[in-house]
Amino acid sequence: MNLKKIKIGILGGSFDPAHNGHLKISKEAIKQLKLKKVIWAITKKNPFKKKSKTSLSQRINYCKRIIGKTNSISVKFYEDKIKSHKTITLINHVLKNNKYEIYFLMGADNLINFHKWHKWKIISEKCKIIVFDRTGYKKKSLNSVAFKRIARENLTFIKFDKVNISSSKLRNI
Repeated sequence: MNLKKIKIGILGGSFDPAHNGHLKISKEAIKQLKLKKVIWAITKKNPFKKKSKTSLSQRINYCKRIIGKTNSISVKFYEDKIKSHKTITLINHVLKNNKYEIYFLMGADNLINFHKWHKWKIISEKCKIIVFDRTGYKKKSLNSVAFKRIARENLTFIKFDKVNISSSKLRNI
């Protein structure tokens, strides 16, 4: 019996703060990739950024406010449960269920340094990497180590009407 896997997206990050760009790429991924849902997997701290001035609970609550009544997007904090902040550990945890096919969502800015992530090649083998272009990042992302080394069937650039917003810009306002 061949059971069809449920397609879900995971958008990971510190969401410091969450914004309409996160919401837009989540909805776009659901629409274009026919995902059942997108999980916003919040991390306490992005290892590539400074510690957040906003508490984890505040960031989770703000994410929930941004999502509103959108049932196809949920906010989850896994780190206490999986005892890790590593993306590969999260992916392995979700795949234990064996009923999901994971689409890992990221902005083009993250693809540039994806090769620095713990076990990045294994992540790209276990799930589809879905990249959303961000203003000013496409050329660098297309020249990145990860773009050159990830099998084409496991990496997709999504075309959509970009939102020119970032958490970094919002923190600096």
